[in-house]
Amino acid sequence: MPRVGAQRGAAEAQAAARARSEGESAAVDRLATTVERLRMELEQAQAQAAGRAVVEMGVGVLVERLRCGPTEAARQLESLAEQAGVTVLALAADLVNQAAADEISALAREFVADASAPAAEAVAVRLRSAEADVLAGGDAAAAARSMLEHALRPLGASAVAIWAAHPDLSLSLAGSAGFPEEEARRWRHVPPGVPTPARRALDERAAIGYPTLAGASLPSIGQHEIHGGRLAVPAGVGGRLIGVLEICWPGTLPERPQPLQRQFEALAELAATTLESWSGQEPAACDPADAQFNELRQLTDGLLDPCMILRAAPDSVEFPPRFVIRHLNPAFVDFAGRPTGVITGTRLLEAYPLAAEPGGLADKVEHVFATGEPFRAQDMRLAALVDGVPLTTRAQVSISRHGSHLAVVWRLDDGTPRVARLLQHAQRLGRIGGFEENLRTRQIAWNETVFELHGLPPTAAPLALDQLPDHAHPDDRHAIDRFLRTLLHHRRPASTAFRLQRPDGVTHHIRVVAEPVRDPGSGLDGDAGSRLDSAPGSGLGTVRGAYQDISAQHWTEVALAATRDQLAQSEQQAAERSRLALQLQHAIMPPTRGPLDLHDLSVAVRYRPAEKDHLVGGDWYDTLALPSGDVLLCVGDVSGHGIEAATGMVALRNALRGLAATGAGPAQLLSWLNSVTHHLTDNVTATAVCGLYEPATRRLRWARAGHPPPVLLRGGRAAILPQLGGILLGAIGHADYEQGELVLEAGDTLVMYTDGLIERRDESLQASLTSLTALAEESRTGSATGSATRSAAGSDTGSANLEELLDHLLRYSNADTDDDTCLVGVMVR
Repeated sequence: MPRVGAQRGAAEAQAAARARSEGESAAVDRLATTVERLRMELEQAQAQAAGRAVVEMGVGVLVERLRCGPTEAARQLESLAEQAGVTVLALAADLVNQAAADEISALAREFVADASAPAAEAVAVRLRSAEADVLAGGDAAAAARSMLEHALRPLGASAVAIWAAHPDLSLSLAGSAGFPEEEARRWRHVPPGVPTPARRALDERAAIGYPTLAGASLPSIGQHEIHGGRLAVPAGVGGRLIGVLEICWPGTLPERPQPLQRQFEALAELAATTLESWSGQEPAACDPADAQFNELRQLTDGLLDPCMILRAAPDSVEFPPRFVIRHLNPAFVDFAGRPTGVITGTRLLEAYPLAAEPGGLADKVEHVFATGEPFRAQDMRLAALVDGVPLTTRAQVSISRHGSHLAVVWRLDDGTPRVARLLQHAQRLGRIGGFEENLRTRQIAWNETVFELHGLPPTAAPLALDQLPDHAHPDDRHAIDRFLRTLLHHRRPASTAFRLQRPDGVTHHIRVVAEPVRDPGSGLDGDAGSRLDSAPGSGLGTVRGAYQDISAQHWTEVALAATRDQLAQSEQQAAERSRLALQLQHAIMPPTRGPLDLHDLSVAVRYRPAEKDHLVGGDWYDTLALPSGDVLLCVGDVSGHGIEAATGMVALRNALRGLAATGAGPAQLLSWLNSVTHHLTDNVTATAVCGLYEPATRRLRWARAGHPPPVLLRGGRAAILPQLGGILLGAIGHADYEQGELVLEAGDTLVMYTDGLIERRDESLQASLTSLTALAEESRTGSATGSATRSAAGSDTGSANLEELLDHLLRYSNADTDDDTCLVGVMVR
């Protein structure tokens, strides 16, 4: 029995273990499912965010083109997409491509010409979505992920890497996607001389593709995981190559027709934009097996003081050895103002040649390396050269040996590095070079900038001051002579400007400034501004000063003078164009037109020009009795101002007159007028309201193209007619418009107007329309007394009331956009 009990207990334990194992497995499966679902939701949210960014850019384009608010622009974008039968995202990408002049827009145009419309739409949307996501992400890692998801996975790619190129021919992995995290860390730095696909693309300055990475026998990131094709595309900005975009496929490299190659080049351009702002610390070129150096580098990177790591040059066999600067920590500041990338990898005496002075930094480094004794100094002199000019500072210095390496730490006691950087940048930006001349020994010191200004190589002999007249323009010799007389004879600071004729035949405009440096042993008082009567040169040993290239300033002044003349001429031409536009507008549409009787209608018109003369607009109207017996009523507004808007207004007005003679309805007339605007005019868009009135039945048929709807006044109440569907004229090649219909009654008044009557910067369109109806009702109430008086006197009350209504609306309108305004009133008698 004990044995049976033991067996039963073992079986129960095994069953419990199996149950626990199955429960744990189910929990792991649920966790994996949850993680996968969250990952898919994150990718979907990122794609939607990129799509929203593209749509917002498209809305911005319409805001600029249509001169409307964002809400109206978004409505127009949706309406245009529906009319064109495309998605809002695709239409937004197309609008951005039309407005932009970049690689992506050019690529989209090529696809429209060479491929089907869906393929062109897909390319434009993919690239614009990738661009929006890259700009939103900001760093190279986010850029790589966005490019892979939006643009490269649809082309079959499985991974992408963005490499940053460095002056020492090394590469850093700025960002990647599709590779294991450990693989990306392993390839974070590629030393100089490693023949990777990215390095080959930089050397060839062209895109290089490999059918398979294994067949190319080149090392690269992911070489053990992704064995397929590789494409390396150089990434550059302004003619400078600053990195490489490397794309990986799981299979053989696909064919690359010209449009597809252009897509890769556009993505490389996006990668270059990201690399420009990439702030990754350039890793030190080191042997991964050198554990001691890695530990020392990690230690120094945590210091708050500037530190450099030195080692003896590998080819150095003599003693003392030559030391190479192998690493600079993030806190390192060069007191000569140079960037760390210029110093890393150079020899110590190449970066700091003045360190070789007796008892200087080089002596201390050699002593510590030879003996192993640490060196400490609370106050040590450090020296460097800035464009040939010595620069010194004082610092606390510590030197210690760590195996085959030396750690040099210094703490500067003033703002010398900042001053040095400011000096260097000021000289570069100002094109200024310094000089010093000993008048006794005839020794002359120029920095590199002065040699460049004179067009001479650094090995040439500098020019003495008294040789300047021989190298100046003949007309400037007198100015040079006065400068030398003031400086050398009167011993005062002097300056002058002259034209320097360089040996290469190029003439530069130069300003020279100099001052005498007194010899302390001459017994003079040292006042550089005093006039001395002693012989020239007595007590004067040295002259120092600076040359500045002012050619750009000179030619800027010349260009400004020419621009002033051209501006005056342009202003005169602009005034003439505005005058012609105004005359053309008034010839077609007088500002005030008395009542006109058309069958049983009384028609009155008011026009108010823009406050500024140069803003002659494109508002227009027309009332015309047609051969069919109907009456044409229309109001429109051409976008823009000036002669272009005025001529566009004339073209559309005359076109509608001709089309109306066909007897077609208002919706068909606007559809035809839209085609005329899109195909026969140059980038013209407009809004319009068109109505046809039948006197026999008093039926009004009307349609609108992006224009504010008319206002109907009946029985003392004002109402806005329905906002029928219809986009503005000229936006697309073909558009359909909704047509409305109503029957007018005797005494009804219809008001048609342009947006200059109601538009406010701080108010929505609906609020402006509500204010307009209130103003119209107020006008009818206020004119009741005047109407009764005129009726008793026997005057035409209908026409008078109509004109009073238009005057009231024009006078008390609260619009604030300073746009021109056209107002047409129609009263049924």
